[in-house]
Amino acid sequence: MTRPRQADDYSEPLLDRGGRTGTALRIILLALVLIGAAAAFVVFKSSLDNEMVLGVLGVLAMVGIFFLVSSVIGFIEVMPQRQSDSLARAFLNSHPDGSLITDEKGRIVYANAAYGELTGARKSTEVQTLEALLSRHRESNEALYRLSNGLREGREGSEEFRLLRSLGPSTNGAGAHWYRLKARSLHSEEIGRKPLYIWQISDITSERDDQERFFKELQNAIDYLDHAPAGFFSAGRKGEIFYLNATLAEWLGIDLTKFVPGSVTIGDFVAGEGLALIQSVQADPGLKKTVTLDLDLKKMNGQSLPAQIVHSVTSMRDGAPGESRSIVLTRQKSGESDQSASAAAMRFTRFFNNTPMAIASVDGEGRILRTNAPFLKLFSGIVSRNDVENGALLEVIVQDSDKSKLQQALAAAKDRQGDIPPIDSRTPTDEARHFRFYVNAVIDQSDEAPEEAAIVYAVEVTEQKALEAQMAQTQKMNAVGTLAGGIAHDFNNVLTAILLSSDHLLLQARPADPGFADLMEIKRNANRAAVLVRQLLAFSRKQTMRPTVLNLTDVVGDLRMLVDRLLSGTNVKLDVEYGRDLWPVKTDLSQFEQVLINLCVNARDAMPQGGKLTLRTKNATAEEVAAFNYSYMPHEDMVLIEVSDNGTGIAPEIMDKIFEPFFTTKEVGKGTGLGLAMVYGIVKQSGGYIQPESEVGKGTTFRVFLPRHIVELAVAAEADAVTPAMGAPAGQASTPSEQPEDLTGSAVILLVEDEEAVRRGGKRMLETRGYTVYEAGSGVEALDIMDELEGKVDIVVSDVVMPEMDGPSLLRELRKNYPDLKFIFVSGYAEDAFARNLPPDSKFGFLPKPFSLKQLAVVVKETLDS
Repeated sequence: MTRPRQADDYSEPLLDRGGRTGTALRIILLALVLIGAAAAFVVFKSSLDNEMVLGVLGVLAMVGIFFLVSSVIGFIEVMPQRQSDSLARAFLNSHPDGSLITDEKGRIVYANAAYGELTGARKSTEVQTLEALLSRHRESNEALYRLSNGLREGREGSEEFRLLRSLGPSTNGAGAHWYRLKARSLHSEEIGRKPLYIWQISDITSERDDQERFFKELQNAIDYLDHAPAGFFSAGRKGEIFYLNATLAEWLGIDLTKFVPGSVTIGDFVAGEGLALIQSVQADPGLKKTVTLDLDLKKMNGQSLPAQIVHSVTSMRDGAPGESRSIVLTRQKSGESDQSASAAAMRFTRFFNNTPMAIASVDGEGRILRTNAPFLKLFSGIVSRNDVENGALLEVIVQDSDKSKLQQALAAAKDRQGDIPPIDSRTPTDEARHFRFYVNAVIDQSDEAPEEAAIVYAVEVTEQKALEAQMAQTQKMNAVGTLAGGIAHDFNNVLTAILLSSDHLLLQARPADPGFADLMEIKRNANRAAVLVRQLLAFSRKQTMRPTVLNLTDVVGDLRMLVDRLLSGTNVKLDVEYGRDLWPVKTDLSQFEQVLINLCVNARDAMPQGGKLTLRTKNATAEEVAAFNYSYMPHEDMVLIEVSDNGTGIAPEIMDKIFEPFFTTKEVGKGTGLGLAMVYGIVKQSGGYIQPESEVGKGTTFRVFLPRHIVELAVAAEADAVTPAMGAPAGQASTPSEQPEDLTGSAVILLVEDEEAVRRGGKRMLETRGYTVYEAGSGVEALDIMDELEGKVDIVVSDVVMPEMDGPSLLRELRKNYPDLKFIFVSGYAEDAFARNLPPDSKFGFLPKPFSLKQLAVVVKETLDS
C-alpha cells in the first residue's frame, strides 16, 4: 500500500482552475487609472480650465467619499473576506481522499494532490479525467456510469469496485485493489448557475482486506467450533436451544438441515432426571456459574449417550436465569473401563495405518521417527522401513531446491510456531509427481515420545496440478477467443462498408477509367481481409458453419490429390492409412478440409530437408479414448484423425502457445499465425478435441477427435427441421443451385443496422436495384417505423447485435403482429450463436458479414421469391 501522507504533503493542489483573481486585477486596474489621472493633471495643468479641473476633482471626491462611507457600513468590501474560502481550500487540499471537481461536460476544475498521488499524476498536465481513468475497466466504468446518471438526476451516490491492479504507482500495485468513488453536486451562486460535480476516490484495499480477514477468521472459528471433537450447545432462559454444533448433532442423530433455533429444548435430549440436575444450577444475580455434570443424553432414536457436561449459566441482575453455554464430552459406559490399553492401541494402529494420508513424525533434527503404511507406499524407492529405523532425514523425499523450505518449516515446528504454510514439491526420482506437505508442531510432547518435534502429513496432488494447468490453459484460450471474436465482429462492419462502397463505385466506373484498377485493388484487399476475419471467427468458434454428416474416408480420399500437389517439389512423402468402417461424424465439410490442409502444410514446413507425412484415420472406442489419459476429454466413442511428421518437432516452452492467434515461428511474411488457431476453433466448434504431441528432433503428431454421429437418431430431427417455405433447415437461407439472373425488384425493405456506414451503403445499394428502403438504427426504431408504415413492409433485413434490442428480439416482436413477414439476418457470427434464442420453427434468411452488393441483392431476391 502507499505510505500515509502528512497534511503538509497536500499543501498545494495539483490543479486549480477555480481561483478568483478578478478582484485583485480590478484593484490594480483602478490604481493604474488613478495614477494616470494624477499624471494627466500634472502634465496638462497649464492647459486645463480651472473650472474643469475643479469639476473633475469634485466628481472624484464624491466617488471617494461614497466608497469610504460604503466601506464603513459594510456595503462594499475593500478586500474580499477569504478566511472561510482559504479554510475550505486548505481542508480540500489536505484531504487524504483523491478529490476532483468537474463541470457538467467533465472538464477538470480542481484536483487535489491526493488525487495525483492516487492516479500517478505529478504535474497538472498529467491529470486525467475520471472517464479516461476508469473507462478502461468494466467494473469501474459501470460504477462511473451509474454515478454520472445519478448526478444528472440530482442524486449523490457512492460506489465500490475492484480492479486487478492499482490506478497509479503503488508498492504492491500488481495485486487487486478496491476503490470507493463518491459523487455529489455543488450548487452556489458564487460559482455560477451551472452546477459543479465533486468526486472523491479512495483506495480501500486495506479496509477490504481487513473485512475479508475478519470474515475468514470468523468462518474458521465457526468451522472449528462446529467440528470440534467435543459437543457444544447454547440455550436461552427457558432452556430452548439456539445453537448446537455438528459434532453434538451427529452424536444425538439430529439433522442440522432441518434444525430450527428454538424448536428443541434441553429436556428433549436429556435422559432421566438429568434435566432437574441441569436446572438446579443457578448463578448469583449478575454473575456466572460453571459446573461439571455427569449424566446421560438421549439420542433421537431413543438410545442413551453417556456424557460429561461442562455447564455455564449466567444470571440477570434481578436473579432471573439467563442464557447458558455448555460443552459435552462423551464418556465410557460402566463395564467398558476395564478394557486393556493394548486393545485401544491396536484400534489406533489400525486407524493410523488405514488413513488415506501419509503421516510421519520427526524430531528436532528432521529425522524420521515413525511413519504409517501409506507413507512407506507413497515414497517407496526413496524411504524404506530400514531407512526409518536408521534415522533417515525427511528431506530426502523432496527435491534439492525445496529442501531449504522443508528445513525452515521443521525449524518453525521445533520452535512450536503455529500456522506453518504447506510446501509443494516433487520427489527426486519422479518430477512428474507433485506432493503437498503439511508440517504441524507438537505442542504437548508425551512421555512416550519426548523427542517428537513435528508431525508431517503428505498428500499427492499430481492430478490436481494437471487439472489446474489444463484449466488455466483453457481459460486463456477462451479469453483470447472472446477477444478475437469481438475484434472480428467489429472489423466485419468496416469491411462490409468498404465492399459496398467499392461495388457502388465499380457500377459507375468503366474498365477504361483511370481509377478502375485502384477500385478493383481495394475490393481485392478487402476480400483478403475478410479471409483473415473468418480465420479469427473460426478460432473464436463463432464462424458460420454448415454441418453435414460425413465419412472421413471419403473426405481424406478427396483431399489426397490436393495434398500431393502441396507436397510437390519437396522431399516429403505422403502416406495415408485408412481406418476400416469409420463411424460417421457431423461437421462442416469445407471447414474440416481446411483443418486437414493446414495440419499437412505445417507438417510439410516442419520437414525442410524432407521426410514422411502420415495421415491416419481410425475408430476409437470409449475404452481406447480413456487409454490416452486426456483428462479434459469425455470417455465416449470418437473418430480419430492423426497427422504425423518426423520433422523438427515443437519445443516444450512454446507448446502451450501454438494455438494462440498470430503466434508463429515462421519468418516475417511467411505466415500470419492464424492457421493452427483456426484449426483449434473449427475442431472445438465441431464438438471435437485436438491434442498435439511432439519431441524435438523426432517429429510431431496432431490427434483430432470428433464425436461419433448416430445417424439413426439424427435423420428424423433433421427432417423435422426443414422449413417448407424456404426449402432449408430452420434458420438457414436457401441455397439454390442457380442464382437468379434478375436482381432488381420493387419490394419495400426495412433495413435495420446500428452501424451507420453499413446501413447507408446497404440502403444505397438496394435502392439502385429498384427497392424502396426504409432504414432504422435499432430494433426499437424499427418497431416505430413498422407502426408508421402500418406493416406495409415486404421484408426486413436486420443486424443481429444491436443496442437496446437485438435482431432475434426484433424478430419475435414483429412476428407477433406480422406472422408471415419475411426476415433476413446479417451477422459476422455463426447462425447458431443467435438461433438458439429463437423458437425452433422460426423462418429466416441469413447473410454472413462481410458481404458484397451482389450477395445482398441475391439473398433479398431469393427470400422474396421463396
